[in-house]
Amino acid sequence: MGISGPYPVESVELFRHGLFAVGEVAAVIVYKSEPPVQERDKVSGLPWWALDLMDADPEARREWRTFRVKIAAAVQPVLPDPIPATSLRPVVLEGLTVNPWLPKDKETNKPIPKMEYALRATGLASVKRDAGKAA
Repeated sequence: MGISGPYPVESVELFRHGLFAVGEVAAVIVYKSEPPVQERDKVSGLPWWALDLMDADPEARREWRTFRVKIAAAVQPVLPDPIPATSLRPVVLEGLTVNPWLPKDKETNKPIPKMEYALRATGLASVKRDAGKAA
């Protein structure tokens, strides 16, 4: 069976308890580039943007609650307004893909038997509120 990632997944399915932006969207810069050059997606050619996020799942492991996602988009994605009286900005990732990989030991360059995941998206959206529910 020839299955290879990245695997498309719906943001609301992966983050059922919600997802919140932590900080601002920033350009991803090519490591040690002088002058600074923005990194680009190898497939689409679009520039990469990075955003730190927090998973609101109360059962998520502490070390996995916050993570970074890279977004390939022609222009810098704009975060939605925060929830009134808070700094919380609920977001939905559009065009989300998950790509599993094995990290390598820095000294031996051999794979470490631990699965890690890279999340990539093509955009951000604000959370749609159900108009039929009472506030």
